[in-house]
Amino acid sequence: MSAVETFATGPMWVGFIVFVLAMLALDLFVLGGRQAHRVPVREALAWVLVWATLAMVFSGLMWWYLDGALGREIANRKTLEFLAGYLIEQSLSVDNMFVFVMIFSYFAVPPELQRRVLLYGVLGAIVMRATMILAGVWLVSQFSWLLYVFGAFLVVTGIKMLIFADHQSDLEKNPLLRWLRGHLRIASSFHGERFFVRQNGILWATPMFLVLVLIEASDVVFAVDSIPAIFAVTTDPFIVFTSNIFAIMGLRALYFLLADMADRFHLLKYGLAIVLVFVGGKMLAAPWFHLPIQWSLGIVAGVILVSVAASLALTQARVNATSAGDRV
Repeated sequence: MSAVETFATGPMWVGFIVFVLAMLALDLFVLGGRQAHRVPVREALAWVLVWATLAMVFSGLMWWYLDGALGREIANRKTLEFLAGYLIEQSLSVDNMFVFVMIFSYFAVPPELQRRVLLYGVLGAIVMRATMILAGVWLVSQFSWLLYVFGAFLVVTGIKMLIFADHQSDLEKNPLLRWLRGHLRIASSFHGERFFVRQNGILWATPMFLVLVLIEASDVVFAVDSIPAIFAVTTDPFIVFTSNIFAIMGLRALYFLLADMADRFHLLKYGLAIVLVFVGGKMLAAPWFHLPIQWSLGIVAGVILVSVAASLALTQARVNATSAGDRV
């Protein structure tokens, strides 16, 4: 297959988009997505498992279809590409979660008001990812050398992430937030989940609107990293799109599951930085060295698991040391 060919037919694209819209509608209109409530850990865990299971079922169905239509070799390769892409996107989405925690903490958004704004964030992310994927696929089809530009960009981004992993961003100095505050009337307090409120005949934006804008802006920033990253494992637009969407759809549940434990995963940013450097280096070395997709999948998974395990071990060691100090 050429760089931008795909096995997916028109009905496959339509079917997947209908599936995503149906799941969003189910969340919004049936499962309480429109009602302000605090998402308990059990509910968040259930949705994380649902989306992970759906991704695995999708990969199985894709393998079954390709095995019958194009043969076992292509079926195995495309399925591994999907799994590697999904793992990369899911890993990078964790960094997005850290930004969500920072934004919600800065604005002191009550937990019961966070769910709906994240749903809108997911909707915006889907639209932005689809647009950027289509643009990226078209650009790669016209200028194949852009893959090397993507690779160099990821290496530089990963190195910067390693250097500034412990740097704490100051939202007070964020240029977008400062611009919004300088050009909009901002209400002093939240009004439920509303983004705008009319007071004395004058329309005011609520702090929740600022939260939404910053959430969407963070989605754009992370899409700039994640879209080039997946081109390291595949340029099939259907696999790029589906792996991205599955990762995005599970992001909101992952946030509610891990938000209160974000500090325990402080080494994960280093792992994500290493993943970016590895993926970018793989793209740059492609003309001279081909790394099998299963090796890429294993390396990415290994780096993430080691960084998570090291984070938890170091956190527990600190807790034990503190407890010992208190006893003394």
